[in-house]
This record gives sequence, structure tokens and C-alpha cells, in this order.
Amino acid sequence: MNSLILRVATRFMLPLLLLFSVFLLLRGHNEPGGGFSGGLVAASAFVLYGFAFGAAEAGHALGADPRRLIGAGLLLAVGSGSAALLAEQPLMTGLWAVVAVPGFGDLHLGTPLLFDVAVYLVVVGVTLSIVLPLAEE
Repeated sequence: MNSLILRVATRFMLPLLLLFSVFLLLRGHNEPGGGFSGGLVAASAFVLYGFAFGAAEAGHALGADPRRLIGAGLLLAVGSGSAALLAEQPLMTGLWAVVAVPGFGDLHLGTPLLFDVAVYLVVVGVTLSIVLPLAEE
């Protein structure tokens, strides 16, 4: 496809869609959203980029092999779930830490956020590892 309008619109939409996917990821623990929906939005941003510029360019814009994203996500999921075992808690128990951020107050970070990031990475990796090779053909 060789559409100037699509190419220009995609250059503006890619950062906005990625920012929205991060918003969904961070909001998702207590509200609708999370790693799965955020990952789908991020993957759709790169699919749109692939429609406009080609699958090879979309893979280059991603900056990583989708299979590596899957592996990193699975490793992070196992790590975030197993962290509770080190604290002598049942598997997948949420552990929380309070981090003081100057100008913002206290930030509560925990293993559920790490698990959501892991799901995000796996969803982006799986979706793009399916769609990008199909788009190349």
C-alpha cells in the first residue's frame, strides 16, 4: 500500500497509541485495562505501522525480535510470581514496596505491576510474531 495520507497519519498515531497502551497497562490493576489490553493496543500500533511502511519497517521500528519479547515476558512473569516464595508467602502473592518520589509523593510498586508488564510483553510478542510474518508474504 502506498498512501501518503496513511503514512503521515501513522507517524502521528504510533506514539499516541503506544502512550495509550502504557496508560492502559498502568491503570489496569484496579480499573479496566491491564497488560492484555495494553499489549493489544501496542501491537495494533505496530500493525498499523506495518500497513503504512511494510512489515520489515514495522519490525525495525519495534526494535526487538518479537520472540525475545515473549521470552522476556515469560521470564518476568515467573519472577514476579515466584518473588513471594522468597518472602515465604504462597505463590503469586502480591508484594508491595513504597518508593518516595520527590514532587509526587509515595509510589506503591508491587509484583502485580510486574506481572502486568510481563503479560504486556507476551501479548505484544505473540501478536507481532503472528501478524508480521503474514504481512511479509
